[in-house]
Amino acid sequence: MARTLMRFTGVGGQGVLLAGEIFAEAKITTGGYGLKTATYTSQVRGGPTVVDITLDDEEIFYPYANDGEIDFMLSVAQVSFDLFKNGVSQGGTIVIDPSLIKPSQADRDKWNIVEIPIITIAKEEVGLVLTQSVIALSIANTFVDAIEPEHLKSVMLSKVPKKVHEANLKAFELGTKYAKEAMEKLAQNA
Repeated sequence: MARTLMRFTGVGGQGVLLAGEIFAEAKITTGGYGLKTATYTSQVRGGPTVVDITLDDEEIFYPYANDGEIDFMLSVAQVSFDLFKNGVSQGGTIVIDPSLIKPSQADRDKWNIVEIPIITIAKEEVGLVLTQSVIALSIANTFVDAIEPEHLKSVMLSKVPKKVHEANLKAFELGTKYAKEAMEKLAQNA
């Protein structure tokens, strides 16, 4: 596998850090190298956050993604989308929650903007808004095909309390389902 670079952006408290941790640990436990680097613009909930995730079979010597190197970003906050979108390569994929982010026409021309209502899925289909990070994790993995899904799922379960395992498993399956639907739609429009 070549190096995989992903970016998750949101605001403090949305769980983007957890998704990054799960990806990195899952890659490490398969014998590869995984790294997450997080940047907070503010330590309080509500401040823009970005997590860059690097996964590789080779040792990782530089922990940061350079602007224009990232092929996949997932964003659940307008402020973070605006701040960190330029790290994504032209023609790269950016998954957004359409109820939270309004991309410009220039954004749509430069990147494959994919709209998946992550927060709505967590609230209405899973019934637990905290599962949004697992939905995001599953969506990202479906798009980039970085980690075997069953392995990623088991690492995820090791990171969340037992009482929410069922909800998070449902969230994982829904993320995969919505990502596959979105990918089919992208392929039809290509």
